[in-house]
Amino acid sequence: MTNLKNKVAVVFAASGEIAGAVARSFSEHGAKLYITARNFDVVKSLAKKLNETGGNVEAAQVDALNETEIDDFLKKVIADNGKLDIVFNGIGANYEEMGGRPPTTEATFEQFMAPIKKICGSQFLTSRVAARYMIQTQTEGTILLLTAALSRSKLPNVAGITAASAAIEGLTRVMAAEWGANGIKVIGICSGALMETKRIAGFISDVAQKYSIPAEQIVAQYKAFDILKTSPSLKHVGETAAFLASANGIAFNSHIVDVDCGKMNIL
Repeated sequence: MTNLKNKVAVVFAASGEIAGAVARSFSEHGAKLYITARNFDVVKSLAKKLNETGGNVEAAQVDALNETEIDDFLKKVIADNGKLDIVFNGIGANYEEMGGRPPTTEATFEQFMAPIKKICGSQFLTSRVAARYMIQTQTEGTILLLTAALSRSKLPNVAGITAASAAIEGLTRVMAAEWGANGIKVIGICSGALMETKRIAGFISDVAQKYSIPAEQIVAQYKAFDILKTSPSLKHVGETAAFLASANGIAFNSHIVDVDCGKMNIL
C-alpha cells in the first residue's frame, strides 16, 4: 500500500485515538509523516512504533490552538521538504471540558463556547496556516478536518459540541471554495461513534451512571439505527483519510464524508 508515496503529511493532535489511527494509515501508505500533540511523550512513542514497522515518522510538540507554534512547525516542514501535501487535525473535546452534558438552560456561556473555541478554532488555525504554505509552494494538497455526526443529530444537552460540529462542516465548505483555485482539496471526515475509543466508552459510562441505565442498553439503542451489521472502527477512519488524501480521492472536495457504515437517524 503506497498510494501516499512521496507525500508529506502532518497530523495534529496525534495523541488522540482517531488522529493516531489516521497517522498509522498515512505511514502504512508510504507518506513521510510528522505527528504532533501537546503531549510529546505520546507522539514520540507512536513515532517510534511506526518507524519500527518501516515508517518515516517524526514527532514534535505543538499546541494546535497556538497559531505561532503551528506556523513555526509547518515552516520547518516546508524547509525540510519544500512542500506540504496533507494535513489532518484530529482535535477533540472531552466531557469535562464541556462541564459534562448540562441542559442548555443551565449551561454557562463558557461551557457552550468551550468546544466551539477548541474544536472549530483549532481546525481554523491549522487549516489556514497549512493552506498558506501550500499556496506558497504551489502544492495541490489536501486538508482534512474532523467533525461529528452531532451536526445532523437531535440529541439533548450537547449544544456546544453540536454547534461546533456544524461550524466545522460550514468551515470546510468555505475553505474548499476559497482554495480550490489553488488545487487544494478541503474535506471533512465525520466519524460515527467508535465503540473502541476511550471517549465513547467514557460517554456511555457517564450516561449509564447518571440515568441508572445499563451500558449495554445504551450501546443497543445506538446500534438500533445501524443500516449494516458492521460498525465503524478506527481502522476504517484511518483508511478513509488515506484514500481521501490520495490521487484517487480527487472526486471528493468540500464534502463531509461519513465514516459510520450508514445510520438511519443521520441525514
